[in-house]
Amino acid sequence: MAMSDATGSRWRAQLDLQRLLPLALGTLLLLLGAFCAWQFWLIADEGQAAAQVRQARDEAVQKLAQVVAAQRDTVQKAAMSLDPALLQGDHAALVAALQAKLPQARQVDAYSSNLDEVVHANFREFGYAKAEQLMAAQTADGPPPAQSVVQGLGNRRLSIVLPLGTPVQVWLWVELPFAPVQQAFDAISPAGGRLDLRQGDANTDMRIYSRGSASAETETVAKVVPGSTFSVAAATPVAFIVLPRSWPLAALLALAGLAGGFYLLWLRQSRRGLPIPAQDIDIEEFRQAEEAARKAAPPVPVIPKLAAATPSPVTEPKPAASVDVDPTIFRAYDIRGVVGKSLNADVARLLGQSIGTLMREQGLAEIVVGRDGRLSGPELAGALADGLREAGVDVIDLGAVPTPVVYFATYHYNTGCGVAVTGSHNPPDYNGFKIVVGGQTLSEGAIQDLYRRIAGNALEHGGGGHLRQLDVLPDYLERIVGDVQAERRLKVVVDCGNGIPGAVAPQVLAGIGCEVVPLYCDVDGTFPNHHPDPSDPHNLEDLILAVKQTGADLGVAFDGDGDRLGVVTKEGEIIFPDRLLMLFARDVLSRQPGATIIYDVKCTGHLKGQILEAGGSPLMWRTGHSLIKGKMRETGAELAGEMSGHFFFKERWFGFDDGIYAGARLMEILAGDLEERTPEEIFATLPHGVSTPELKIEMAEGEHYRFMEKFKAEANFEDATIITIDGVRADWPDGWGLVRASNTTPVLVLRFDADTPEALKRIQLAFRKRLIAVDYRLKMPF
Repeated sequence: MAMSDATGSRWRAQLDLQRLLPLALGTLLLLLGAFCAWQFWLIADEGQAAAQVRQARDEAVQKLAQVVAAQRDTVQKAAMSLDPALLQGDHAALVAALQAKLPQARQVDAYSSNLDEVVHANFREFGYAKAEQLMAAQTADGPPPAQSVVQGLGNRRLSIVLPLGTPVQVWLWVELPFAPVQQAFDAISPAGGRLDLRQGDANTDMRIYSRGSASAETETVAKVVPGSTFSVAAATPVAFIVLPRSWPLAALLALAGLAGGFYLLWLRQSRRGLPIPAQDIDIEEFRQAEEAARKAAPPVPVIPKLAAATPSPVTEPKPAASVDVDPTIFRAYDIRGVVGKSLNADVARLLGQSIGTLMREQGLAEIVVGRDGRLSGPELAGALADGLREAGVDVIDLGAVPTPVVYFATYHYNTGCGVAVTGSHNPPDYNGFKIVVGGQTLSEGAIQDLYRRIAGNALEHGGGGHLRQLDVLPDYLERIVGDVQAERRLKVVVDCGNGIPGAVAPQVLAGIGCEVVPLYCDVDGTFPNHHPDPSDPHNLEDLILAVKQTGADLGVAFDGDGDRLGVVTKEGEIIFPDRLLMLFARDVLSRQPGATIIYDVKCTGHLKGQILEAGGSPLMWRTGHSLIKGKMRETGAELAGEMSGHFFFKERWFGFDDGIYAGARLMEILAGDLEERTPEEIFATLPHGVSTPELKIEMAEGEHYRFMEKFKAEANFEDATIITIDGVRADWPDGWGLVRASNTTPVLVLRFDADTPEALKRIQLAFRKRLIAVDYRLKMPF
């Protein structure tokens, strides 16, 4: 009987399927049974693990209470041994006597029974936490609770308030080392979970220390440590449980899967070698089909052996060759592109390898990675982390956080390296990377070097770096709130434009003492309400309206990743960043006389005079957060700012651009005014000419750079002073104008500032003529 090749092939496939199907199903059921058995074990173990962690929490509370009580008893005994006459005399003698009996005390202070010295103190200098503890002691039911205070970055103390005399004649405030508390906490094993030592009430998540797994699930309410403001929260281990939390169901599914799998494998083994039933396949027809297929196959050619033949080397393809990396995304001070066009997960992975290779060359082993709220963020951040780990670098995943929080984490975790996956203020389909390696934000040549490594495939491979997740936001919040305070309660509308600052900025401003009215603070990567760019006045219209409707003192706005700040008054006036920088400079120079203050070429000409008048050293520099930070390191500047809304505080902070921290410092200045002037009255003291916001002329990618080269060569402003450190800026005695190529988007950026409207119009006309002379097709925004 003749058969076609197709029929024979089909029957061979059917035979193979019948042979393999029991093996596949049996193996699958065994795997499912084993998985359900593992789930059964996790469910049964979960309750016991949670009980062990809670037991460890209770033990920690007991131990900490004993330590606090012992510290209080030590102070009490020393105080009771003093001469009672000291209570009536000079407080300085009392403090000296007690200090002699308590040599371990870091500070001892004595105050009158009515605490007049505290009530009338300057809380900024006296200390908000100290004042609050003393005043709360007057109404405390029993001994005033001990608490933790911070002196400098991370330098904790245990503070104790003690009344002397009956009725109270003197209040003692004693600051002791925090080490006994920390040691008692560290001595408790979290039993596979995590213990969080907090300060505040039982609902507060102000963590001081943590022990155990960072991924454990924390309790909503902590357990209070008696005699203190401390509490301890238990975080149970996170188990990968996908089945309903019922151990009988898990056990039943495990037995069913294992039994079914073993049965199918036994059935297949018992049928091996038995003929297939005739009604399914005709064996004779199958053999004929096989023979026909063999005869129809073309003969295999015989290749003669060459006498001196050598095997051709097999070269593995370079990974970079299969990924098209657009060099134009590597910009002057970050990397930025359109997702799905010039930027995707493959590009992010190669970039991670390139950054990791650079780190390995510098002997750096760990990096923090965070992302903003854009929809493409999780995929790009994950691919970036994969590339970093492939290069042998350990990655700390911060999750969705503002860019300044990534910068903060490089200091807090002492990595010196970080990448913020962010599109900043660009449209939703953009994303990018801001990169810090060895404490320096990469820019210009260093960013181009990353591309050259990728293009040349000069990348580390097979490193196997580790990945862990950490939550740094509580530490960031505590660091700011512990240092910055608003002495008056200002009502402020906070517009986050649905960017990632919405998850942080309202908490920071509320924490320093402001009444916060949130506006568009829900994080949404599509930016449904308005573009997250406070440098564009159109994006501030809703904020201005909200400030007027709520009767707020002022409004603040942040860009998509939180490193830029915008401000509006209750009158609807936009306070441009160069005027804000004047206010910040006055404040910083009051404590750091003679300090260097840096500003970019887009800032008003009045800024230089204001810095000089305040006793500072002004320095104009190129626009760009990376370039400004590099100049700050070079000059040791205490403060810098850009017209785009980036502010860089070195005084009391770390020197990176942080719009959220700048907003907190602004509230501190406005609320701490000794004359209690309104924000409008304070802003009115700043010189205010006639100026434009940033004006933009859109161009094709790369065309704006070519235009600026031609403009520099041809433009001639005879009666002006020309500055070309970044674009072309022409300064006249009564004003100035600027045109430069943006390094983030393909546009020309222009700005004009003058003393009068007439001077502004004259300067704009001068620039218009010279711009059109270079390209008459330009669409002027003025």
